Amino acid sequence: MTEYPTISPKTGYACIQDYLRTLDSSPGVYRMLDSDSRVLYVGKARNLKARVSSYARPGQHSARITRMIRETASMMFLTTRTETEALLLEQNLIKQLKPRYNVLLRDDKSFPNILVAKDHAFPMIKKHRGAKKQKGDYYGPFAGAGAVNRTLNQLQRVFLLRNCTDSDFETRTRPCLQYQIKRCSGPCCGLISETDYAATVADAEKFLQGRTKGIQETLASQMQAASEAMEFERAAALRDRIKALTQVQSAQGINPQSTAEADVIALHTDGGQACVQVFFIRANQNWGNHDYYPRISGEEDIAEVMEAFVGQFYSNREPPRMLILSHGLDNEDLMAEALCEKADRKVDIVVPQRGEKVELVQSALRNARESLARKMAETATQGRLLKGLAEAFELPKVPQRIEVYDNSHIQGAHAVGAMVVAGPDGFDKNQYRKFNIKGTDLTPGDDFGMMKEVLTRRFQRLLKEDPERTQGTWPDLLLIDGGAGQVSAVQDIMDTLGVADIPMVGVAKGEDRDAGKEEFYRTGKPVMALRHNDPVLYFIQRMRDEVHRFAIGTHRAKRSKAIGATPLDDVPGVGATRKRALLAHFGSAKAVARANLADLKAVNGVSANMAQTIYDFFHDGG
Repeated sequence: MTEYPTISPKTGYACIQDYLRTLDSSPGVYRMLDSDSRVLYVGKARNLKARVSSYARPGQHSARITRMIRETASMMFLTTRTETEALLLEQNLIKQLKPRYNVLLRDDKSFPNILVAKDHAFPMIKKHRGAKKQKGDYYGPFAGAGAVNRTLNQLQRVFLLRNCTDSDFETRTRPCLQYQIKRCSGPCCGLISETDYAATVADAEKFLQGRTKGIQETLASQMQAASEAMEFERAAALRDRIKALTQVQSAQGINPQSTAEADVIALHTDGGQACVQVFFIRANQNWGNHDYYPRISGEEDIAEVMEAFVGQFYSNREPPRMLILSHGLDNEDLMAEALCEKADRKVDIVVPQRGEKVELVQSALRNARESLARKMAETATQGRLLKGLAEAFELPKVPQRIEVYDNSHIQGAHAVGAMVVAGPDGFDKNQYRKFNIKGTDLTPGDDFGMMKEVLTRRFQRLLKEDPERTQGTWPDLLLIDGGAGQVSAVQDIMDTLGVADIPMVGVAKGEDRDAGKEEFYRTGKPVMALRHNDPVLYFIQRMRDEVHRFAIGTHRAKRSKAIGATPLDDVPGVGATRKRALLAHFGSAKAVARANLADLKAVNGVSANMAQTIYDFFHDGG
């Protein structure tokens, strides 16, 4: 891979023409930059010289490309071995650099899977997100947590698999509520044999693989046999499982018979905005759908938007065996080759013209059209609220990014700070941030001190990462939970950091601390209030309630983690399995700490060396 330097002091067409002398016909990726070295556009080329020369000829481009060329002050180039490699590099750079003139997929979420854990004699089934490190079989992806939870609920009803943790499983002495409501077969208390439980796990995996017909036939034959043997209670239980399985199949909606594994991707554009709807088809079942709203200018053609979406969407995800698209791509063969290379297997891209796949695309298109209509209506409403907010507080411009801050703690313990972000598209949950309060010199419950730490960390990072305020990460307005004292303290912090030009508003409950009687505080201005039925007041209340919710949820999670922690967590070499064995043997972490070396060696799974390590940790301070 060769990188070419930036060499031209000119701008526009003249700048681009200067680069043609240094380029050859290699494939690669090019970047167009403005006079401040900000990336305007990232593109790929089979032949860099030919592709760049097309930008050097005036009068042949759309208004969007003409503006981009006019702003271009320098270019950067990376040659690659193949055009496929250039395509993969292009999509990675677009996601990383977020150029202004590229179609951008605004999404960084991962998709959950279902994990059938295989590190226990009685496997559990659970939702999993992230790296696939635990031993077991993974099924997915699902469109979201809701789709996973619905499927898990169905699996429990039909197959009675446990979802408790291994530590809960080991300490149970009688069946839990899940058994009582017929969602678990009670393996923790020996109510089902390991062999029979393994058979139900195998059936559940067949279900997740789409092989449901055989399961239903097996259950029906078992029910018939139980009935003939006059085991009516068992027959009734099997009947209920068959009924649950039938309900599951009827509730899943789109279940294509001819498509085992595919992503259905449909694109709809309107009014300079776009919505892409993705259906996840796995094991001939619909595992949910998700909508995306890529950033476009409105001047791109459909094929360009679709190609940009597909490339960026699969830049950090494994593609399925088939992509079913509503519109074709300009470089369909190249994209298929790149996806095959990424997945290390064949990936087909089809734009169906007839049959069941067309019905899938039409359903996805309908969802995309309806989702975009709702989004545009919400955006219009949100725009009016932002404009009203700017007028109410005399802001210099309509805010595009509002940051709302709050703290949560109990008498100073497990203190956290929280930031939520709102803008033209409503709450932007990808931009939410939590701050574990680290200050050791803070007085417990010192809200001013905690807010100072949160804002200092937040804006020091912004000053480091985006000092020119060009990346859209700087707020246009700060909302602070509190009155005059909090606003004054925050203003001092912002003055110290040198960012005192950002408007801020303190929100206090007002008389009797009633919602609807809020008072608003601004630096150097008198306290004010909004009329009780003002939509802007409701908007502010929603933002304040959202940051409260996020802060309290973060605090509870931190507190729960601390409550569940034991000194054993800090012992080198003691993982979850050894920890369970030690607690089961001694009953508590304190008893482990008091145990002698001989008793530690008697624990199943603890070697003589590990027993010595544990003993030394508690008796010699580790």
